[in-house]
Amino acid sequence: MPQASRRPEQGSAVAEFSLVSVLLVALVLGIAQVGLAIHVRNTLAACAAEGARLAANADRTLADGVAHTRSLIATALSPGMAGDVQARHRPGPAGLEVQVEVAAPLPVLGLAGPARSLRVQAHALEEAP
Repeated sequence: MPQASRRPEQGSAVAEFSLVSVLLVALVLGIAQVGLAIHVRNTLAACAAEGARLAANADRTLADGVAHTRSLIATALSPGMAGDVQARHRPGPAGLEVQVEVAAPLPVLGLAGPARSLRVQAHALEEAP
């Protein structure tokens, strides 16, 4: 029985590698982007919490908390993400609280993304003077 020629399959490994590697690279980049988005969200939440704690001190104002939050965000991430930071007093279950809210772009492609689509809030109990 004559052996069949393998000529029609010659070069198929190169084509398979090309197709599979494109999918794998896209998957790895997607996972890295999700990791970056989670990192940005956690960093913004931590910066907002620090700003709320500072503003809640007896000898500090809301403007001090906003400035501190902006400074932390600019240092940790990017000055462009520190644009929309707001602080206010609000009643809480244990007394008056300071709330700091940060709105920043959700990183979709690198650190770029739609503006103000990621919002985080932090609260701290106001100290009595």
